[in-house]
Amino acid sequence: MGTMSAPSPAPVFQLPPLILHPFAQPYDPVRLIEGSRAGIILRGLLPQGELDNDELERRLLDGRYCEISMLFYVGKDVLRWARQCQEAVQRAGVAPEEGYCAESFIALLVENTPQKVDQKLRSWGVQEYRRIFARAVGLHAVFRDLPPPELLAGEFVLQYHRFADHLYACRQQLQPFRPAKPEQFDFEVYASGEYARLLEQEWDGL
Repeated sequence: MGTMSAPSPAPVFQLPPLILHPFAQPYDPVRLIEGSRAGIILRGLLPQGELDNDELERRLLDGRYCEISMLFYVGKDVLRWARQCQEAVQRAGVAPEEGYCAESFIALLVENTPQKVDQKLRSWGVQEYRRIFARAVGLHAVFRDLPPPELLAGEFVLQYHRFADHLYACRQQLQPFRPAKPEQFDFEVYASGEYARLLEQEWDGL
């Protein structure tokens, strides 16, 4: 009596690549550095020098708004990619009854990142990429377009990272979806990690 062979594993579906476009202006690194320094001075960790509190607070808010704008454009790329993944899976007829949607692939990127994507992002020097992507998506739960700074409450700008964390969680829980798993789906990521590292450095000081 012959032995039964194990069933072959299902083929891995190749998703569209995640392409992160440049999203910072040439002067943005200066704004981030000035905002970070202002925050440190306001916490009493550096001498104040000639700058008064009003100017320090203005620089801090400007630096935080710069972070918001950078994340907003990262979110555009992530959401565009997630919709492309949904469309690719639907066109290919991959288990349509399973309920794969854009949120499935956002969860794949943020919460169950394939190993090679994790390694590539870390090779760029971005260790906390999950927070970057989650907060970028979270901001798009409330903003269709990037609002000008004068329309945002100062408290939101100062604490935007906390709001964005909760917005991401709420967005992902609005409807049921089937999480995509790395053993089922594969994709590549392309971009420079320079500005993502800048964001990460700013958050380290919060």
